[in-house]
Amino acid sequence: MTVNPADSEIFGALFGSAAMRALFADRRRLQSMLDVEAALARVEARLGIIPADAAAAIGAAAQLDRLSLADLGASTAKVGYPVVGLVKALGAAAGEAGRFVHWGATTQDILDTALVLQMREGLDLIEGELRRIAAALADKARAHRGTVMAGRSHLQHALPVTFGAKCAIWLAPLLDHLERLAALRPRLLRLQFGGAVGTLAALGEEGRAVVLGLARELALAAPDAPWHVARDALVEAACFLGLVCGSLAKFATDVALLMQTEIGEVSEPHQSGRGGSSTMPQKRNPIASEYVIAAARGVHALVPLLLGAMAQDHERATGPWQSEQLALPQIFVLTSGALAHAAAIAEGMTIDAERMRANLEATGGLILAEAVMMALAPSLGRAQAHHRVEAACAQALAERRHLRDVLAADPAIAAHLDAAAIERLMDPARYTGEAAAIVERVLTRAATILGSAAPADPDAKAG
Repeated sequence: MTVNPADSEIFGALFGSAAMRALFADRRRLQSMLDVEAALARVEARLGIIPADAAAAIGAAAQLDRLSLADLGASTAKVGYPVVGLVKALGAAAGEAGRFVHWGATTQDILDTALVLQMREGLDLIEGELRRIAAALADKARAHRGTVMAGRSHLQHALPVTFGAKCAIWLAPLLDHLERLAALRPRLLRLQFGGAVGTLAALGEEGRAVVLGLARELALAAPDAPWHVARDALVEAACFLGLVCGSLAKFATDVALLMQTEIGEVSEPHQSGRGGSSTMPQKRNPIASEYVIAAARGVHALVPLLLGAMAQDHERATGPWQSEQLALPQIFVLTSGALAHAAAIAEGMTIDAERMRANLEATGGLILAEAVMMALAPSLGRAQAHHRVEAACAQALAERRHLRDVLAADPAIAAHLDAAAIERLMDPARYTGEAAAIVERVLTRAATILGSAAPADPDAKAG
């Protein structure tokens, strides 16, 4: 039995991608630590700090299958960190060269740098899924730039929009996130190597040379100062993933609402049994959307743990650092799950344009009340126009009549709008404002960021 569903053989695939779960599993983490130890030995050998044959032996021994996970687990439970046991086991596996393992390093150097290596690969996975979702939403925005539907505020019909514009609104923050990710990487992908209190005193005059060499060896940046107790870059990465999940949760919430039986404008991709009920054979629940929202809430609950852990004492923290181990892997795994579900929705969603059109008519023209008000405003003034149209809407609702008919029967309105004008105003496609231009602007930006051909529509007009 697993305590964390994301690690479960039954539930794991619902909460995180297989690639991300493998990346943050014990074996991968330990191998990353071994990779750092081996790289350190190679660099120190090149600098003449340890013998070259010792570095070769350490590198050959830095393989997880040469260590006992049971022994490492027992050592970690006793010491509180896995590095002591790992260094001891690596030293034993390296034979005579073992006395040169971990030369000048401290536990947190190895743990932090290994974590950065994992996060680098994790962010690559995140970026790939973000690009996948963004591309799918760009395709939907392009295909449905003219598909008119009801825009809703406070869950009520408000004004006509297009489904293409709705997709563009989902897409735009994902493009922001891709730009944020590019800006984040240089701050995050930095070596940690400072020794016991950050001074590298054990390496004498060679300390900075080791830092520079090890950074090159691991393809990381060399920081100006160690960040043992300055955790802002790690927390920024967590907050970034919180933002990603927030945008995905908005998308998923909209899809779940659009899937309601009474609306039925969009559906998640369906396969037999997907989103089914144990008792109601007809059910097609928004299961992917539900797991996006659940994962996002999990991430948002964990981010404050990292923010709170930034208050670290002196040169090495007493407690706050350890809480990162609880939060960061889960944040990455849960984000990967949210992305995977969101990608499936974005690529495979079913759009019912006929239902969208039918729903536009559900209020008998009331969704176009603002259009009528604005057409009357030049003659009556905005306030009086609002008053007259509001009264007409109330009458249409009370008498269950189409707004068109009520407007035509009102002498105060008919004096300024004839039947043909009212009929034009009752066409939702004529009152989508900037919707087409919004789609084109977002698609143009998407083409730049995603590297695809510019999708601009030469027939699109702003406004």
